[in-house]
Amino acid sequence: MNPPLRSEDDLKAIRDGLKDGTIDVIATDHAPHEASEKDVEFDKAPFGIVGLETALPLTLKLVEDGVISLNDAISKLTVNPAKILGINKGTLSVGSDADITIINPEEVWQINVKKFKSKGKNSPFNGWNVKGMVNTVIINGVKQI
Repeated sequence: MNPPLRSEDDLKAIRDGLKDGTIDVIATDHAPHEASEKDVEFDKAPFGIVGLETALPLTLKLVEDGVISLNDAISKLTVNPAKILGINKGTLSVGSDADITIINPEEVWQINVKKFKSKGKNSPFNGWNVKGMVNTVIINGVKQI
């Protein structure tokens, strides 16, 4: 991640911004670097971690911790980014693109980078027990998973 969140003050500022609406989007800088790219001296390694495969449970942790509501979480992941980008996504409205993610917000699992579908396997959350699993992804009306 660039810039990295280095201190508890940084994390508190992010949480405060999410809570008060200053931050209106949750997105990942999904950067799935190959292990060989990351297995170099720290200052030569490219920035970034795998983000897509942990975005849902980490966002739901913010809900569980009372930082944001479930409705805010969904809006920050879907509607708000689409509005900012001016794209026809983020809603289930007639005429919108049929992009749908079906989740089980109660499913508990352990993050295991070896099971990531991404080419990158780097995550500081490896081994964390989390809640919230993506069950189905539909893009433009076509089931992907």
